[in-house]
Amino acid sequence: MILGLSSLQGQQPSVYRITRMSFNDPVYSEIAPVIVNDGILFCSDRRFSAVKDRKSFEGKRIYNIYKAGRKDTSDYSRPVMLKSERSELFNSGPLCFSPDGKTVFFTSEVETGRIIRKRSYKNHSGIFIAELSGNELISMTSFLYNSTDYNVAQPSVSSDGRYLYFASDMPGGEGGSDIYVSELINGVWSKPRNIGPVVNSAGTENFPFIHPSGRLYFSSDRAGGFGRLDVYYTSLSAGKWDDPLLVPEPVNSPADDFAFIADQDLQTGFFASDRRTNDDIYRFASTIIRKAACDTLIENNYCYELAEENALKYDTIPFRYEWNFGDGNKGTGSSVVYCYPGPGTYVIRLDVVNLITGEVKYDEKIYNLEITDIEQPYISVADTVNAGRNVIFSAENTYLPGWKIGRYYWNFGDETVATGEKVNKTFLKPGTYNVQLIVTSEPESKGLTREACVCRDIVIVPWP
Repeated sequence: MILGLSSLQGQQPSVYRITRMSFNDPVYSEIAPVIVNDGILFCSDRRFSAVKDRKSFEGKRIYNIYKAGRKDTSDYSRPVMLKSERSELFNSGPLCFSPDGKTVFFTSEVETGRIIRKRSYKNHSGIFIAELSGNELISMTSFLYNSTDYNVAQPSVSSDGRYLYFASDMPGGEGGSDIYVSELINGVWSKPRNIGPVVNSAGTENFPFIHPSGRLYFSSDRAGGFGRLDVYYTSLSAGKWDDPLLVPEPVNSPADDFAFIADQDLQTGFFASDRRTNDDIYRFASTIIRKAACDTLIENNYCYELAEENALKYDTIPFRYEWNFGDGNKGTGSSVVYCYPGPGTYVIRLDVVNLITGEVKYDEKIYNLEITDIEQPYISVADTVNAGRNVIFSAENTYLPGWKIGRYYWNFGDETVATGEKVNKTFLKPGTYNVQLIVTSEPESKGLTREACVCRDIVIVPWP
């Protein structure tokens, strides 16, 4: 009776697909998108009308806030300007909303008095707080820490309304412009705190966006990027910011790429770029495939218990039970456990020796054992790996009989993917990652394809 003991390099596909938005003006610039329930808000320096232009006292074009209502998933209506007491003479935006969607935090000039009429006067930006009533900003107040000596701009409020992130070139920073944060305590914003040199560099950091997940996106012109301004992201781990990572192409490019925002599940969003001369707004959509449910990888079991059920009947007579496992190896005992090297067909033979008479009964029992792998994609990888160390994932042991496999697709559980039977991967942050392997077949009859998916956890530990 036989008893089972238990039931080349990959290529990194583009993780984003981008589309230039239809409401971009061919002549003017559009920046700083904000997602709202019924559309999108953004800033533009376009004209009031075909005959009326807007310029500041310094002769620069004025940005204002516009709203484009959503017609469907990809089309938007003609933008409508949001008006305020600042619309005619001062910039409005970039901006963000409070969690309730009623309060607007936006950027505008701090000084509005007669001094600004002097061309030699350099005005600075500050953050203002207003209520949105229809298409108008009303009840405007000034952020406590605005200054006529430096810029405070580009606000982003956390999803719980507790933290306000912004960019500023106030003295004492790491570079030209840094990311700061202020906390709302008993209804009052605390003194801004520079979030530190891990995020801020000797260059320029601006356009922060704090996602509901806690991930902080921002733009920077630091060395090592794709071009000028690039989009980076970071997260707090044990109270400290992780080293920022670049958002991959095609979001980032050799041009200026900035003002990145994303929806709740990080699958879609918007950003601004001047890759076509003017600043335009682009929509991105994640191309990452991740299954909501995936079979957990089952390890193949090649171990079996071989037992002679008649042994108890003759327990008064000394017998020796000799097993030939069919692969060149042997064992003794009325019950033995043996692990085979892999799948195959094995002929198991049992010889029984009477230790009193010396009589040998050859081939007392003969079993035909056929071992096959479980039909599933298979992930070969170490269970535990150090952060920052290269690890190889292999699907070479995938067993899907009858399939002509077209693609091996890996989702590493950290918003990175790869394709190929064998791929390299480096996890930068400790944690437990659920890795999915999705295997699809070449098209079969009538163009149909088959698909199978398994997952397994891999634990990434800090470098010792």
